[in-house]
Amino acid sequence: MNYLELLAPAKNIECGIAAIDHGADAVYIGAERFGARAEAGNSVRDIAELCKYAHVFKAKVYVTVNTIIYDNELQDTEKLIWELYRAGVDAILVQDMGILKMQLPPITLHASTQTDNRTAEKVAWLAAHGFKRVVLARELSLDEIAEIHSKVPNVELEAFVHGALCVSYSGQCYASQYCFNRSANRGECAQFCRLKFNLEDTDGQTIIRDKHLLSLKDVCRIGHIKQMAEAGVTSFKIEGRLKDIAYVKNVTAAYSQKLDEIVRHAPETYRRASLGKCRYTFTPNLNKTFNRGFTDYFLTGRHDDITSFDTPKAMGEYVGKVKEIRGETFTVAGTAAFANGDGLCFINEKRELEGFRVNKAEGNRIHPLKMPATLKRGTSLYRNNDKAFEDLLSKKSATRKIGIWMTLSATDDGFELTASATEGTGTQGKTATERPTVSIKTDKDEALKPQRDNIIKQLSKLGNTPFECQEVKFQPETFNYFIPSSVLADMRREVVSLLEKTITDERTGDDERQDKAAATTVNPLSGEQVKTSYLLNVSNKLARSFYEDDGLTGVEDALELKRPANALLMQCRHCLRYSLGRCPKRGGNISEWHEPLYLRLPDGRRFKLRFDCNNCKMDIYADN
Repeated sequence: MNYLELLAPAKNIECGIAAIDHGADAVYIGAERFGARAEAGNSVRDIAELCKYAHVFKAKVYVTVNTIIYDNELQDTEKLIWELYRAGVDAILVQDMGILKMQLPPITLHASTQTDNRTAEKVAWLAAHGFKRVVLARELSLDEIAEIHSKVPNVELEAFVHGALCVSYSGQCYASQYCFNRSANRGECAQFCRLKFNLEDTDGQTIIRDKHLLSLKDVCRIGHIKQMAEAGVTSFKIEGRLKDIAYVKNVTAAYSQKLDEIVRHAPETYRRASLGKCRYTFTPNLNKTFNRGFTDYFLTGRHDDITSFDTPKAMGEYVGKVKEIRGETFTVAGTAAFANGDGLCFINEKRELEGFRVNKAEGNRIHPLKMPATLKRGTSLYRNNDKAFEDLLSKKSATRKIGIWMTLSATDDGFELTASATEGTGTQGKTATERPTVSIKTDKDEALKPQRDNIIKQLSKLGNTPFECQEVKFQPETFNYFIPSSVLADMRREVVSLLEKTITDERTGDDERQDKAAATTVNPLSGEQVKTSYLLNVSNKLARSFYEDDGLTGVEDALELKRPANALLMQCRHCLRYSLGRCPKRGGNISEWHEPLYLRLPDGRRFKLRFDCNNCKMDIYADN
């Protein structure tokens, strides 16, 4: 049986609970320090509360400890990991290999995407060092994922399915640190890739001016989930630990429904990794929450739809074209319904994103708060804030309940009540737990009138518990005894409490780390990393010792600790040659410019491009 896990982001406990309520099988969240989103920190106390909530549904909580660590932080990091373990956290995501030299509790380790996981060799190496799961590079195709799974079948593979994309391979981006002294490997990315650039050739000719040449669309793979599962992915990750609660609700619900659909069509092959069925007050729509337009990135091969050169901001859903402009109002040709407070936007004549707020909507006639001077007849409009949808999601928008079956039996000296729960959010009738039983000793009085309906009614009163009753069975079938409603209520409360404890206790069986093996049988380091070993991101003595024990000597300090000249700042699968129709491997036009090419920021700083056609990769270097 293949268990499918939907992994949702949580910037705080409220988002984490919302993710669970809307169908997540697991959530990932940052602690107060050492997470790769410095602005998304949470106290251990809050994380413990989230664990308590999640574990009732057999859902898991993972905490990001995936920054590189400095020597003066090692002790605090080890202390934090122990606190997270005691709080009930199911796993931690790790980038810094120095953590493996610490005295750790028996907590499960996941290799963060920051460890740059693009090959089977790297995944095998990480497994040999105790990692149970590896978060794959976003750039991998289905074939590459399948190859990794076939070569390393015992390692769990986690892959991103939705959200913002980093243009550089994760963990290998140094532009923010180099240019702004804000390290992406320390959770402080300044989003260098979302800036405007000129593209110039070696003669100083400007090929493209003032475009967001490294800005990518957001990834959306909801149409490829089954193929990803078939390739070996077990955890489907939604990006967004800085996103708001409406985003978490909407995106989690959409992907949870997709996973349920896969389970329904192949119940003998797939099952959800947690318990409970979700009911929503809204219809999920991925176009209605933050996005820069969508791409499946390189999942099904290289395409020319991955970039967002005009703007790095959210455009939202297409809602129609401007039909008529009359004074300070205009009409929209299309079928979309508008609401007061909607946010609309468009690409103006300068190819820049321009937005405005709807002050009043009368059918398809729009009264902007301030009429955009550049709005023209025929302009395509997008809605990047849907007021009605946001209002719907601002309220309680989902309930999640675990279906349970109860059996009331007559015994020699009284009665007993047994309960069992279903397994997986998209299945019915599969038992996931032992069958806790509550017994009472009492006289068995024959009922003077039928009692079955009242018994079912009393036992089904599960109220604010996480359970809902699917069926009450009787043993024997001719069951016809009188039991006071107060006694039934006491038995129901006790058996439900035992069932909840059973589910929570069952979760603890997965806390042991992957057994370590001899790591010297594989070499995960690419030629580039060996030559320029600051790419190993070694920023403390324990990490250095780790690599030396693994046979790698002469390891350089991380770029955060030094400033090498002409540094390799980014490794990208996104290629400007390809995007501009100049790829020599794929039949592109002959370039009229002279290479090497450069990206130039408005402040004059320049970055050299090197095209590695053998590996279908574009590298970006500091030009100094």
